[in-house]
Amino acid sequence: MNQTQPKKNPLASFYRQPKIYVRLPSKGEFYTPGSLDVSENGEYPVYAMTAKDELLFKTPDALLNGTSTVELIKSCIPAILNPWVMPNIDLDFALIAIRIATYGDKMEVGANCPHCNADNSYDMDLTAWFNVFNQFVYEKDIPIDQLTVHVRPYTYKEVTKTALKSMEQQRIFQVINDDSLSDEQKLEKFGASFLKLTELTVDIIADCITSIDAPDGSVTDKDMIKDFIANCSKDVFQRIQDHVVQMKERIEFKAQSVTCGECDQQFSLPITMDQSNFFAVKS
Repeated sequence: MNQTQPKKNPLASFYRQPKIYVRLPSKGEFYTPGSLDVSENGEYPVYAMTAKDELLFKTPDALLNGTSTVELIKSCIPAILNPWVMPNIDLDFALIAIRIATYGDKMEVGANCPHCNADNSYDMDLTAWFNVFNQFVYEKDIPIDQLTVHVRPYTYKEVTKTALKSMEQQRIFQVINDDSLSDEQKLEKFGASFLKLTELTVDIIADCITSIDAPDGSVTDKDMIKDFIANCSKDVFQRIQDHVVQMKERIEFKAQSVTCGECDQQFSLPITMDQSNFFAVKS
């Protein structure tokens, strides 16, 4: 019995092709099984954005909850099968690679001069960051007295939780400055928000710990690790948190020194990875 074969689209040969091939800063580590189609040579193809991808970044809700970023990475770097669990040290790199594949290696950045308030425009070379990423090594071990804490980078899902933490902090400040509330109401709302923020912070750090080596053996049980984080000294918690944050900061965009075209004064230009405008290109 003959089975009907699916028709081959005669336009298939005109589909987009990979524009560049890149090596991930993580070197493929830290991905859960099935979340990355591991390359034998360590290089991954990057495709340019489609019209559908660009439209996603015009949807505020999709930007807020991370859906647009996840769908973009799945579309343009299909080897990353589940971007929600990709390590955050690959996230900015992936977005830079996609932007280069779509628009080229230059990114126009506007800024007002702090000296004369003149409008300036600068072309940033995004490929310069590839050297920073390629030389990056994630330090997984944190020796603390008799313990050795083994950590991994945040996943993108956990990054979105961190964003929620920032929103909770903003909510706390709003409560303090809300003159319509009584002092008793302020105290109650502040307490609830602060408790939620504390629990979220503990959860995020505990999730980044893969195991802890102690004199009596290695602990991998997640509940035990979370219990330890909730009950360890402030100094121990701070050392773990600082290490995880510093690993991420090593490969973040650094402010660039630029010169104003109007008054010829130099100033520092911060470069952000705000997805709402990172993929916006001036016509």
